[in-house]
Amino acid sequence: MHLAYPRSLSLTHVACASAISLLLLGCGGGGGSDSLTAQSGEVVLPSEQAGSGGSASNPSTSNPDQDGNLSVEGPTSNNGSSGSNSGGSNGNSGSSNSNSGSGSGSNSGGSQTQNPSQSQPPAPAELAPYGQNASDYRLTFSEEFESGFNTSVWNDTIWYEQSNATKNYTVENGALKIWPQRDASGNFFNRTIDTDGKYYQTYGFFEIEAKLPIGKGTWPAFWLFNHIGDRRPEIDVMEAYAGGGPNSGWSDANFHPTAYAPTVWLNHDRLAGSKTIQTPDLSAGFHRYAVKWEPNRQTFYFDGKEVYSLNVSMGDPMYIMLDLWYGSASGQPDNTTPTGKNNSYEVRYVRAWQFR
Repeated sequence: MHLAYPRSLSLTHVACASAISLLLLGCGGGGGSDSLTAQSGEVVLPSEQAGSGGSASNPSTSNPDQDGNLSVEGPTSNNGSSGSNSGGSNGNSGSSNSNSGSGSGSNSGGSQTQNPSQSQPPAPAELAPYGQNASDYRLTFSEEFESGFNTSVWNDTIWYEQSNATKNYTVENGALKIWPQRDASGNFFNRTIDTDGKYYQTYGFFEIEAKLPIGKGTWPAFWLFNHIGDRRPEIDVMEAYAGGGPNSGWSDANFHPTAYAPTVWLNHDRLAGSKTIQTPDLSAGFHRYAVKWEPNRQTFYFDGKEVYSLNVSMGDPMYIMLDLWYGSASGQPDNTTPTGKNNSYEVRYVRAWQFR
């Protein structure tokens, strides 16, 4: 999402967004060698949350094409399909409110690892990272959205904004739903759900299962982030731009998302790498988006299939963010953008693990 200034006003990123269907590696795609001082893996969790259960889905088979990109065939009902890589980087040119670049720091060391569930975590095989070896991981965060919106774990706004009073999110039927909505002034507004000040982790595996909204302007995302003084380390696991249209490489003629991008920022002005992943319609069913964050490497997964990796050293603890914003390569919402709960960014679970 890139919060040098909210939604990124960098001209480099604007150029990337306008040429996203081409090879975007010119904006920093591929591996990066920049590094930050690595710290030992940790979880900082001041409060507890409820959570259990989960759902399963089956990925489709995949084969590399002549260019080495991963083609993943077809959606498989509501529980997932997979996609294909079509190299390149994604820049975020932005909209929305401005950020002065200041902010509070975050816990960064010495905290005892705690499990956020109210009870003991399930056996690793029950809630293992999808497509990974269960014995390699220990569950540290499990939000299954079965007990309402837990304010001891989640905020409903980003740190530099007031929460918009118009309600455009809920937890029901085992899912968090965030939808496009106009506020009392008639304007579309951003909604951010995050664990800032409540849950942080350094390294591990982070995963959600989600279905994305459609329409001009919509910009859903799942990312890890922190604001530490003037620094903004960031791992964008999923960003999608349904409003880009068929000529953008992001969506079809009906503004259904058909691609997303994982991206890594060492700081607001230091892009480490990004890649556009071509997929089936991401609004037609649920898919899993994940990152394995190691001290010197980040590996991204779509429905259990590796789609992108780069070698970058990042050692700051980060918190979890889910949001529905507007702008960048998705353009601005308008009267054609479907509003209301039926067009939600719908998240069935958020989970995190540490390496054993």
